[in-house]
Amino acid sequence: MVTQSRPSAPTLPKAASRMTLASVRGGKITAPLRVLLYGVEGVGKSTFAAGAPAPIFLGPEDGTHHLDVQRFPPPESWEEVVEAVRVLTSDPHDFRSLVIDTVDWLEPLVWQQVCDGANVESIEDFGYGKGYVKALDTWRVLLAALERLRAARKLHVVLLAHSQIKTFKNPEGEDFDRYTMKLHDKAGGLLKEWSDCVLFANHEEFAQKDSKTKRVRGISTGVRLIYTQRHAAYDAKNRYDLPESLPLAWEDFAAAVEKREPSDPAKLRVAIEEKIKLLTTPLAKEAANALGRAGVDAVKLAHLHNWCIAKVDWNNVQGTREVQS
Repeated sequence: MVTQSRPSAPTLPKAASRMTLASVRGGKITAPLRVLLYGVEGVGKSTFAAGAPAPIFLGPEDGTHHLDVQRFPPPESWEEVVEAVRVLTSDPHDFRSLVIDTVDWLEPLVWQQVCDGANVESIEDFGYGKGYVKALDTWRVLLAALERLRAARKLHVVLLAHSQIKTFKNPEGEDFDRYTMKLHDKAGGLLKEWSDCVLFANHEEFAQKDSKTKRVRGISTGVRLIYTQRHAAYDAKNRYDLPESLPLAWEDFAAAVEKREPSDPAKLRVAIEEKIKLLTTPLAKEAANALGRAGVDAVKLAHLHNWCIAKVDWNNVQGTREVQS
């Protein structure tokens, strides 16, 4: 019996690699902003976002009823959230910014989507935090859709969130309270990682001790600020070398992003010198040496200032513990 061999499949040409030295490009890339702003109740988060270029809001109506802005109907399911982003990506319009107000309002829709897919009643029914891990995949669906929107239509994306005070599990010592997003930690971490700027909004306040009674009372200046760098009291970050704090207004924020300069070098040096006085001797010496090396480089000075603030905050936390003990 003679067997016939099957003809071999034609060999397809190998696709040319995109990873070549000829494809390397340099320089900064200008792209729409990815902003995550969280803060205390009533500080003006929605008003800040309303100042973004030609914004459209996605969220419950009661969050923006006092603002003259364009908004989608309040989504009642996760599918409607994703559909709103898809419509902005594919349909013609003149919007330049999408504001999600707020992501902590979205979270129950995420959980319901996960539960419906697994035919369970509650996100806790998965056990041992597994439901919150599964929810990350659903959040990633939204982030991927937002990336397609930014690429196709060049829209800024502004995510808003409420804040809460939560105990920080400190791996290097005793725990302490700080502001965090009113969101599950895993989801909050994912959104912070995705964002170019994580901004904390609060009223400007300080403590003052009465010289006679020795009692400490809080004083509010009425100023509303956004903080751009991490402190012991809150998380923040930015990729634009922004000043440590800015007025809570999109105009001021956008101008600082465009300028990409932390602050006047002379003012930064004065601020660093004041912080050095509050540091312990070894840290003060280290900071003074770094200050000499930084010269008038605003970016290096801003990084050093941020480092000094973190060390002063840590010393304050330690000092408070010693008083309490």
